[in-house]
Amino acid sequence: MTDADSRLKALFAEDEPPARDPVFSTAVMEELARRRFVADMALIAALAVGCGFALWLAWPRLAPVWPVLAQGLAPLGACATLAIGAVMLLDGRIPAARRNHG
Repeated sequence: MTDADSRLKALFAEDEPPARDPVFSTAVMEELARRRFVADMALIAALAVGCGFALWLAWPRLAPVWPVLAQGLAPLGACATLAIGAVMLLDGRIPAARRNHG
C-alpha cells in the first residue's frame, strides 16, 4: 500500500503549482510601485516646468488684463472653491444619499 501511495504522491507532485515566495513577491511589487511613482513624478515635474514656461512667455500679455479678469472671475472662483471643498468634505456621499431616496 505504501509503495502505491508513494507513487501516487510522486505523480501528483508533478502537477502541483510552484511554491510562492511572499518576500520575493512583495519585493517585486515594491519595485513596480517605485518605478510607477518615479514615472508619475517625472511626468508631473515636466508638466509643471512646461506650464511655468508657458506662463512666463504669456505673462507680458496677461499682466495688463489680469486685474480685469481677476475682478470678473473672483465670484466664480469663490463658488468653485466652496463646491470643491464641500465635495471633499462629504467624500462623495452626495450620490449615495440620492440613491437611497430613489
